[in-house]
Amino acid sequence: MPHPDTAGALAGAALGLAAGPWLRAAAARHTGAPRLPAVQAAAAAALALLGAAVGLAPVAAPLCWAALLGVPLAFVDAAEHRLPDALTLPAFAGTAVLLVAAALGSGRPGVLPRCLLAALALGALYGATALVAPMGLGDAKLAPTLGALLGWYGWGAVLAGVFAGFLLAGLHGAVLLATGRARGADPLPFGPFMLGGALAAVLLAA
Repeated sequence: MPHPDTAGALAGAALGLAAGPWLRAAAARHTGAPRLPAVQAAAAAALALLGAAVGLAPVAAPLCWAALLGVPLAFVDAAEHRLPDALTLPAFAGTAVLLVAAALGSGRPGVLPRCLLAALALGALYGATALVAPMGLGDAKLAPTLGALLGWYGWGAVLAGVFAGFLLAGLHGAVLLATGRARGADPLPFGPFMLGGALAAVLLAA
C-alpha cells in the first residue's frame, strides 16, 4: 500500500460507522451482549484500512461486504467459540456475487477460476483440519469466502493469508499460556485470526 487512498479511507470509515448499528445487532443476536460499541469501531477501522489500500478498485465492494460480515463474526467467535451460519453463509453468497460482478465489470473474467479454486482449497483445508484438530466447522464455512477474496490477488496472497492466520493464532495462544490465562487444552476461537490474516494479506497485496 505505497500510496494510501485518503478518500477511500474516509469513505470506508464512514461506511463502517453507518453500518455499526446493524453490525452491533448482528453480534448481539448471537452473543446475548446488548451493547458492543467495539463492533462499530472495529468495522470503521477495518473498512478504513481497506479503503486506503484499494480505493475504488473493482474488488473494493466484495472486500467491504466480507469485512462488514467479518466483524460481527469475529466478535461472536471470540465470545461464543462459534461462527453462525446466519453470518457465514451470507458472507460467502454476497462475496461470490460481488466478485463475479467485479471481474466482469473490470474486464477480468480470467480471475474467477482462481477465486473459485482458492475458495475450494481453503474450504477443504479447514474442513480437513476440523476433522483432526480442535477447529470448528464454522471455520471451514468461513474459509471459502476468504479464499475467494485472496484468490483475486493470486496464490501468493492465499498462502500469505493462511500463514498469517495461523501465525496470529499461535502468537495469541502463546501469550495466553505464558500469562496463565489459558491451558494447553483450552479451545481457541480461530475465526478472528483467519479474518485478521486475510486482511493483512490483502493490505500487503493491494
